[in-house]
Amino acid sequence: MASVANCSRRLLSRSSTGLVQNLPLRPQTSWLVAAGLVAARSAAAPNSLSSPTSATSSFSTSSAARAKAVAHVRAGKQVQVSRKKKKPMSRGKDIAPGERKAYRKRIVLSNNNALEVPGLEELAQPDATVVNAGRIMALPDAVVDQLRAIEAFKPTQNFSLFRRPSLLVRDETAELAKKLQEDVAASKKTLRVVIDGERLSGKSTMLQQVMAHGFLNDFLVFSIPECHELTTACTEYAAIPGSDPVQYIQANYTLRVLKTTLAANNELLGKLKTARNHDKLANPVTAGSTLRDLINSAKEPDHAWAVFSALWSELTDAETSLPRPPVLITVDGLAHIMRTSDYRNTAFEPIHSHDLVLVRFLVDALGGATRFPHGAAILAATTYGNAPKNPSLDLALAQRRVEQRATAAGEAAQLPTRDPYFRGYDDRVAAALQTVAVLQLKGVSKTETRALLEYWAASGVLRQRVDERAVLASWTLAGNGVVGELERTLLKSLQV
Repeated sequence: MASVANCSRRLLSRSSTGLVQNLPLRPQTSWLVAAGLVAARSAAAPNSLSSPTSATSSFSTSSAARAKAVAHVRAGKQVQVSRKKKKPMSRGKDIAPGERKAYRKRIVLSNNNALEVPGLEELAQPDATVVNAGRIMALPDAVVDQLRAIEAFKPTQNFSLFRRPSLLVRDETAELAKKLQEDVAASKKTLRVVIDGERLSGKSTMLQQVMAHGFLNDFLVFSIPECHELTTACTEYAAIPGSDPVQYIQANYTLRVLKTTLAANNELLGKLKTARNHDKLANPVTAGSTLRDLINSAKEPDHAWAVFSALWSELTDAETSLPRPPVLITVDGLAHIMRTSDYRNTAFEPIHSHDLVLVRFLVDALGGATRFPHGAAILAATTYGNAPKNPSLDLALAQRRVEQRATAAGEAAQLPTRDPYFRGYDDRVAAALQTVAVLQLKGVSKTETRALLEYWAASGVLRQRVDERAVLASWTLAGNGVVGELERTLLKSLQV
């Protein structure tokens, strides 16, 4: 034991201590490893001379676990929790942009699976008269193409259930056709009528029949299929410089109207000549050119309104000796152009519909402000399926109906008055509808109902016996012969 002690003293002598102190220092490890070593040494020698705070129990592993956990964390690394994603299922071809809208607004006018109706006659030039009232008449193929070009058909109509498009010649249709022939074509008068009636009573179909009659009798047909496209701020507009009060032009829609008019009346416009030079147009047209060339000169939307004005100046020229056809203008959805539009001016104030120049042209023609020396018929139809509430229009039509009944009876008319507690009446609407005639469209008669049911049964659509009992029951359930309700009760199960 003494020798061991002497060796210890010898190692710890002054000379050996100096040698240890002169050795180069080792590079120090990180503080994490040092902390781990200190903790390990403290655990191995609990009786060493260390501070009370640094002493740990012999069975404690928290410091080592903490050091081990911290040692594996890299700076700047974020922990990401990922989830296994499912593979996308193939559901076929994706729907293209606008495909749903095209499917919703598609027009189908024939069905090869429907039966051919024996004895079905086509609508010819003298057929839309009182003689054929109450009969189903087929539309000629040329007229169908013209009606399609002018956008006269509606997606909600049931032409897709039958072999070919056919229409019922109602008593009101025969009466209008007679006026078109006698008053407009022969006497060169102007006929201004508003077709009114309850919902699904056939107002748009009545316009189709009138347009078909116009195409067959060489009328220049001009149509606005949906008036809400003019006033619901869905097309471009711009103020006309220098106009007072400020007027607004809808160039793109005007160009569209010109193109549809040209497509539907191409043959007729090719026969008519211009009476004057139109040098101020972007594409000048000389005198003696056809009206087809005049419309084709509108190459861009910016040229549309100037060409439109030149066209109507040719058609309403009373001094020309050139032949001019009578004009037929149809408007569907009258309530939309008899109110304040959804457009805004530079001060963000609402623009009245009558300050739009295209609407102003329609209103002037319907109200009688525009003169047509060669004869014209302006027919406007109301709608109640997609129309804003318009008390001014309702009051004006009610006053015209009372006037017509009083005139027919030879009595003094007591017109309905305005509601004194309502301040939303529009004087401009009342002035525009002050002299129009109102055609109140009601349900079809029992004879016309029977003609419809027999035509549906012959086409293979209606599979039940058509007799007096069935006709009376259908006419009653349809609200006294409302055409739309007849289709709902008998053809709704076949609509796809």
